[in-house]
Amino acid sequence: MQNRVLQLLGLAMKAGKIASGNFAADEAVKNGQAKLVIVTVDAMKNTSKGFHDSCTYYKVPVRVYSTKEELGHALGKKDRTVAAVLDEGFAGKLMELIGDDQGDNGADVSTEATKRGCNGKNEDQ
Repeated sequence: MQNRVLQLLGLAMKAGKIASGNFAADEAVKNGQAKLVIVTVDAMKNTSKGFHDSCTYYKVPVRVYSTKEELGHALGKKDRTVAAVLDEGFAGKLMELIGDDQGDNGADVSTEATKRGCNGKNEDQ
């Protein structure tokens, strides 16, 4: 299954339907172009939390998947921690393959990064 997901991401990249990298993905989310955001499992906590929060606010599904090396390779780039899918068809198929069990909007709400407050100590600040 992982191979199918990465192949589909590569196909979407060739079709011009991926915004890869932190800045491009963030802009796609804020502009309403992103239909799905994929954050890698080895992304930094700040990056992961930032995208989960942003996607929750803008109501964009988020999936945690793969490593930055594998994602970058699938997209034909160097290591990538974030990719935004800009097409609903690709996004729907990717969510089907990855799974829908990651929260209301797709955000993985159980991650350690989302349990901590702004200073990293606790959630009740």
